[in-house]
Amino acid sequence: MARIPNVPSVKITVQRTVPARGIPSADSLRGFARAALQPGASGELTIRIADPLESRELNRSYRGKDKPTNVLSFGYDVPDMLGDLLICADVVAQEAAEQGKMPRAHWAHMVVHGCLHLQGFDHECEPEAAHMEATETAILAALGFRNPY
Repeated sequence: MARIPNVPSVKITVQRTVPARGIPSADSLRGFARAALQPGASGELTIRIADPLESRELNRSYRGKDKPTNVLSFGYDVPDMLGDLLICADVVAQEAAEQGKMPRAHWAHMVVHGCLHLQGFDHECEPEAAHMEATETAILAALGFRNPY
């Protein structure tokens, strides 16, 4: 079977270490990720849904911040590996409630945001942040979600 050009070839695995209550289905999470993949993306991507303890430990170890966070992206300079996303379900739920967002929309945003990081996007300076936010907004609009900013 011939491959369709410009269709990302990424195997996406979803892992949950917490109950699925309030979390979009694995198929939905894969769909959010696929929407964020740029042409030519390939390899394996794992989306791990974790509790605050695991998120806090990894955030402390890799970012020096001793608190759970919404999404962490771990890219690897290894062939056939796009990377891993770790998303803390409790933090995403809390942020959605505090920010008046639909939980599903916030989940989509976190997956898209993390996938863009794995593909080299960043928000450390204003021009990078503006480009990343515009890209996120366009992807989320294509998925049927409002501007998260």
